[in-house]
Amino acid sequence: MTMDSDMAELSGKSALVTGAGVGIGKAIAEAFARAGARVLVVDLNGETAAATAAGICAAGGEALAHVADVSDEASVADMVTRAVEAFGGLQVACNSAAVSRGAGPIHDFSRETFDQTLELCLTNTFLCMKYEIAHMLENGGGSIVNISSNASLRGQPYNTAYAAAKSGVNLLTKSSASEYGHKGIRINAVSPGVIRTPGVERYFEEQPKIAEGLKQAAAMRRLGEPEEIAEAVCFLASDRASFITGQLLSVDGGAAVK
Repeated sequence: MTMDSDMAELSGKSALVTGAGVGIGKAIAEAFARAGARVLVVDLNGETAAATAAGICAAGGEALAHVADVSDEASVADMVTRAVEAFGGLQVACNSAAVSRGAGPIHDFSRETFDQTLELCLTNTFLCMKYEIAHMLENGGGSIVNISSNASLRGQPYNTAYAAAKSGVNLLTKSSASEYGHKGIRINAVSPGVIRTPGVERYFEEQPKIAEGLKQAAAMRRLGEPEEIAEAVCFLASDRASFITGQLLSVDGGAAVK
């Protein structure tokens, strides 16, 4: 990764990205930095957060690592405070962190597993938005991009809790966009298809036949790369998308239209 001075669409802005230690979140943090933003790299894993921030700085960008549990309200409040204190404000946020706690038939799900999935995929996004928006309201507005999933668009067998949680993220995005659009805050979401992240790669190693089927599920007949999600997020976060709010953008190689 190298910083590109010609891509300064977020120049002078302060940003945070949750779940930025690996995969899609990492790619988003790097894209924000390439676009000129100062980035707070947030992850529950301090080592991966530090590695992402170090990579950005080595490439000529500006980033700090921060450890946070975004399902804990006090930790989220501290995260936003850290960004504001470190960079002088917060104009851009991407809420990417999510963990699904289980898969299988819904009648076999425990209440605990279902509740945990909602907490780690939906409630955490609400908590992040609560504190991000509160700061942006008092400081001239900003842009928030939430990460959803194509599982939310038409359901996904044996992944029902995750699909339900991400459907909640979609409506959380749209409803909050309608609340704050006239107050200078744009809120959108990106819905990834199957993306080549470390977690997906491990899954494919365990289930090689499934990998080919998922590739064929996209109209483009391939998996997506984390950087392709990051480019869409960077666009929505930037002033190039200044008249776009309340939208869900699928970045999925055409899987949603098949």
